[in-house]
Amino acid sequence: MAGSTTLLLSGCSTEEVLRFGWPEGITPQAEQMMDLWTGSAIAALVVGVFVWGLIFWAVIRYRKKSDELPVQTRFNLPIEILYTAVPFLIIAVLFYYTAIVQTYVDKQKANPDVTVSVVAFKWNWQFLYPEELDENRQPIGTVGSTEEIPVLVVPTGERIRFVETSNDVIHSFWVPALLFKRDVIPGRTNSFEATINKGEEGAYVGRCAELCGTYHANMNFEMRAVTSEKFDQFIEAKKGGASTYDALEAIGESPVATTTTPFNPSRTARQPS
Repeated sequence: MAGSTTLLLSGCSTEEVLRFGWPEGITPQAEQMMDLWTGSAIAALVVGVFVWGLIFWAVIRYRKKSDELPVQTRFNLPIEILYTAVPFLIIAVLFYYTAIVQTYVDKQKANPDVTVSVVAFKWNWQFLYPEELDENRQPIGTVGSTEEIPVLVVPTGERIRFVETSNDVIHSFWVPALLFKRDVIPGRTNSFEATINKGEEGAYVGRCAELCGTYHANMNFEMRAVTSEKFDQFIEAKKGGASTYDALEAIGESPVATTTTPFNPSRTARQPS
């Protein structure tokens, strides 16, 4: 009754309840991870209820009734085999589904629809589209500064490959809405792919998730998910020499980041008077 009352008073929808605290994602990969989390949570609850039932049954059934000792049993082979085999079976099932989801999340296609080069440096980001060249035959892109948050524009409904490199130390490319992050390591190229669901257009904050130095906490960026049509218009504007600010404005998007702000790089501390 207490559990049911808490559930009803919380006003949670069925979908929210079945997430068991798992945050909402915007990609098919995030949905697969949510399904794994939900299945694991349900399995844990089933095992928990079964164990609690055994505990309460033993407490009630074998409570002390007199000073006479109950029959002493040295071992019960069938039960011992059962409680040894069942946990291994549960672990095997969880491992199987974990491997399936992990393979799905890490899968990369031979020809993604869009490729983004992610370059991390202390303490900001540069995003390039290596397959899209401007008038000078250079990859178009955007780079952040202490005055400007870099905006990474990506399309919805298309397979995007993020190729990561670092100019100095280990960073980590993390967009919380993707429910996924991958380290950016100097001297090594990491990559992953994701598809943002159609209908999930919007501005999503991005962060560095690896302690990389003095301004790590301020090493933010914004991922702007737009429709395929707007993305194509953005790319054409950038190819024509437009700045990221002007290209975003041209497709009806906010030309500046809306989820985070630039940081003050001054190291001077206020001195007491």
